[in-house]
Amino acid sequence: RQMRKCRYDQPKPNLSSKPTDLMNFDDFLDLSKSIIQKGFQKGGTKEANAKLNSFFESRSEGYSKKMSSPHEAEESCSRLSPHIAFGSISIREIYQKLEAHYPQSPFKKDLYSFRKRLYWHCHFIQKLETEPAIEFNSMHSMCDDLRPFENRELIDRSNKYAQWFLNNNLSKGDVVALMMENRPEFLACWIGITQAGGTVALINTNLSGQPLDYSLGISQANNLILGSELSENFSTTSDETKSNFNTWIQGDYNDSNYFEDLDQCLDDLSADKPEIDYKITNDDDALYIYTSGTTGNPKAATISHKRLRLMMLGFKGAIQPNKNDRVYNVLPLYHSAGGVIAVGLALTSGASLVLKRKFSVNEFWDDVHKYKVTIFQYIGELCRYLLNAPFHKYEKDHNLRMVTGNGLRPDIWDDFKDRFNIKNILEFYGATEGNVSLMNYDGKSGAIGRIPKYIEKILNVHIIKFDVEKEEPIRDENGFCIPCNVNEVGEAIGEIVLPGSFEGYVDKDATKKKILVDVFTKGDQYFRTGDLLSKDELGYVYFADRIGDTFRWKGENVATSEVAEAFAGFDGILEANVYGVSIPGSDGKAGMAALSTDKDINLDNLYQSLSSSLPSYAQPLVLRIKKEIEITGTFKHRKVELVKEGFNPKEIKEPMYFCDHKTQTYLPLDEELFEKIQNKELKL
Repeated sequence: RQMRKCRYDQPKPNLSSKPTDLMNFDDFLDLSKSIIQKGFQKGGTKEANAKLNSFFESRSEGYSKKMSSPHEAEESCSRLSPHIAFGSISIREIYQKLEAHYPQSPFKKDLYSFRKRLYWHCHFIQKLETEPAIEFNSMHSMCDDLRPFENRELIDRSNKYAQWFLNNNLSKGDVVALMMENRPEFLACWIGITQAGGTVALINTNLSGQPLDYSLGISQANNLILGSELSENFSTTSDETKSNFNTWIQGDYNDSNYFEDLDQCLDDLSADKPEIDYKITNDDDALYIYTSGTTGNPKAATISHKRLRLMMLGFKGAIQPNKNDRVYNVLPLYHSAGGVIAVGLALTSGASLVLKRKFSVNEFWDDVHKYKVTIFQYIGELCRYLLNAPFHKYEKDHNLRMVTGNGLRPDIWDDFKDRFNIKNILEFYGATEGNVSLMNYDGKSGAIGRIPKYIEKILNVHIIKFDVEKEEPIRDENGFCIPCNVNEVGEAIGEIVLPGSFEGYVDKDATKKKILVDVFTKGDQYFRTGDLLSKDELGYVYFADRIGDTFRWKGENVATSEVAEAFAGFDGILEANVYGVSIPGSDGKAGMAALSTDKDINLDNLYQSLSSSLPSYAQPLVLRIKKEIEITGTFKHRKVELVKEGFNPKEIKEPMYFCDHKTQTYLPLDEELFEKIQNKELKL
């Protein structure tokens, strides 16, 4: 109510002196944008109304058509509101114009709820149109181990990357791949390139060999910026990949004959922000962030400038960081959690960012104490590691006012909060490529968010009944999906309100596979999260599991089909069925593979083969040898029974083996070893 009152009390701006006769769409938007930039001034309402009337009347095929649903009205206003809602007239006046222009519309009864949705839509758009993407000058410092990295250095370094981008004859929409460990240089690189209109593909630093070939191949880039610390990873790629990329190495590297020396090139460039002769809009692609999908290979999710800023500003609004905060980030910058959310808390508020190369249990509380950290970004696995660690003298002696992240499991939530004296926990749920986002604002133990009854119809999130065996949503006799009951587990889906507004992946075919159609009405579209959630009677939402062919281990999503492919061609193995199993004391699920063989296999060689073709977190922890792999009537591997059976030697008489990274082989899994795993005596 206060925000609404404030909104209506704002003085109206003056319009420019342009004539008020009919104008084309582009001119109208250009005029409106200039009004937004000038801010609110007195007067101008009469002229604004005249422009809106003429615009409605001139768009006979668009805005002046008779509308049949609130969604059509919202689509019209969604296109208008970014440019006029806060530039020339108020939300109330836009609402009144709609009501007057479509007096016979059948959605009259829905106008009030539509008006509320329109208000919040325009509120967010105002933030996007009036605030800069990155507030460089408000950032205090970053710490790369012990070296401070100040604002001026970040700005200058970013500008040099923008100059580098243009000097290499790259232009708007061109893609540059970036593979580098956590350090300030990473941020300077993508900030500089994106401000010049380029798109940066963030490559997973754990990859090597074929998975790295694939990720680089789908990036659509011809240039790769490679941190010198990852030169060995790149050396495992194919000759074709090496020849396809112009590789620029950053950091100390002795052999400069093969790579371009990026540091030397940047030293010769100006630190001034370059002039560009084209426009960069909110709809342009800023980043490609890779995520593991159910198809088996990494997929590049498209992150536009608009989505990037919404993510940053959304968490800024929830956490409310200020210039006195210090955000501790140990998560990889190539993922959205560490690279967008944690970084965004600092870049959009003036807080300091304490950037760590990699997470360390032993150094965590020392860092938090030394750098006076106030905000920590986590994933659930890190919280469990800290909880399993011995007592530390600083574990209660700290300045942490909030921790935020996803994956903090209910079984350790309260213990983590109590032991370490954590004042506030903000758990959230979301996917890099998705349109479903939830936040647990009030710290309800174990919940990932809340959907209260009074805003249920406004939010786009639904949980529908799901057949785990068939791995598909359950539909009624009319062919529509069925909402879940209270506390019933089902798949979470997010409504795609405007056709084409779901950004999805670079691979458009992969994007289509994530869209569910004819969900509640004919022709509607929803994004499939691939996650099973439940909601209690108060609207609190809880995470249950991943669907089907993807499980999560060591903070990474693992596609079972990708792991199964790593067994292909190995001597003696006929078929592999990969799935995830729970390990006591660990978050997520570890990989387990049921193998069909025609002879004894060399376990030492198998370990070497898997470790060379898969990241360590994707390597199966348990192997089970079977005479044959069970399949369904449609020739799909049966996983449900295997998951239920687990890996208890007392119940399974078939040979099983456990991955031992110390001896670099697979050891026989007997009852004694099983008990050690159950008692959490082994470090996994």
